[in-house]
Amino acid sequence: MKYTNSTLRLLTLLLATILSVGQSRAQSAHAPAAPSLTAYNAGNGSAENSAENSDDPQSIITLHARVNEVNVLFIATDKHGKFVRDLNQNDFNILDDHKPPQAILNFRRETDLPLHLGLLVDVSGSVDGRFDFEQNAATSFLQHTLRAGFDKAFVVGFNSHSLMAQDYTDNVPLLSAAVHKLHDSGGTALYDAVYHACKDKFLKDRSDHPLRKAIVIVSDGEDNQSEFSKAQAIEMAQRSEVIIYAISTDDSGLVMRGDKVLEQLAEATGGRAFFPFKMKDITHSFAAIEDELRSQYVVSYKPANFDADGRYRSIEISSLKKDLQVRARKGYFAPQQ
Repeated sequence: MKYTNSTLRLLTLLLATILSVGQSRAQSAHAPAAPSLTAYNAGNGSAENSAENSDDPQSIITLHARVNEVNVLFIATDKHGKFVRDLNQNDFNILDDHKPPQAILNFRRETDLPLHLGLLVDVSGSVDGRFDFEQNAATSFLQHTLRAGFDKAFVVGFNSHSLMAQDYTDNVPLLSAAVHKLHDSGGTALYDAVYHACKDKFLKDRSDHPLRKAIVIVSDGEDNQSEFSKAQAIEMAQRSEVIIYAISTDDSGLVMRGDKVLEQLAEATGGRAFFPFKMKDITHSFAAIEDELRSQYVVSYKPANFDADGRYRSIEISSLKKDLQVRARKGYFAPQQ
């Protein structure tokens, strides 16, 4: 049988296609299975980018609806530490990667942004002294802070492992029940708890509009069993654009190593650490966090000389008014395309 040149070309193309499909299926059959979460329940059934499944921080891609727009929440306080709530854009100087932004898109005081909150409670053996009181204070904080149908929170208890006690919900009774079901025992993997909460809950928590994303840690800050380092936990929080607040459970009255850890976690993300000595001061610490979450400004801007290259870019916001202090996250990771 004779074939025309066009027929031969068609048969050659068909054969090449069949071989290509066969090779692809063979590779898929031998590909390694995706990693699974065991002790920590991610609570998210959506498909993930393969980079986000990796535990290597360098491989994690930060995604934004608009890659060249940055949203930053920050607060301003006077020399007495009181919140200043009547400032405008002209009262601040903003630098992104040490340069003024190309354009300020929006500036406003923000009290009604949806709040997505993670409560991370240290349940290791080192915190048993005030554990019951801390549970009650945390429950009261959730009751006063969350608005049904608008805000949501999750509760994680951690010792040597992290356990999702209650996934995202706006149901405060469910959250409170989860807090009171926690029992203290075991070692402390604080950095792992922060890393996984940010990666598994907040990193995918993207929106076209600004969100208030915060973690409240109740711990003594003494980590002795984490696989991830403090630097990796901070980087993941920065990638996830999470503000960290910390309430120390240490009641020794001394400055301990864990106190510095809590301060560093909070400072790097624009948050604040509290060190209540008396049990009643724990309630005051939660109240101060609640007040701060309702006293923020938000600025949206386009950075100058912006490249979607995945590198870290610093943020510096300062007040042009005397005796005013500004607290904001230190920077962010640009998306990578």
